[in-house]
Amino acid sequence: MGINTESDIEANLQIGPTDQGFVRIFIEGEGIEIPMDFDPEEAEEIAEEIRAAAATARQMAK
Repeated sequence: MGINTESDIEANLQIGPTDQGFVRIFIEGEGIEIPMDFDPEEAEEIAEEIRAAAATARQMAK
């Protein structure tokens, strides 16, 4: 499965700070839970990548 492959799998996404000073991205769906912890700098890099992808997607939709 790649970035352009559609799927019928449903999942919930939660993002928030942990009590240990990390940012957690938590994915839950169909019997699986995936907690991913990042230090604040890594989380900011991920946020920048998401913003860049959103901008590109917006341009492609025009």
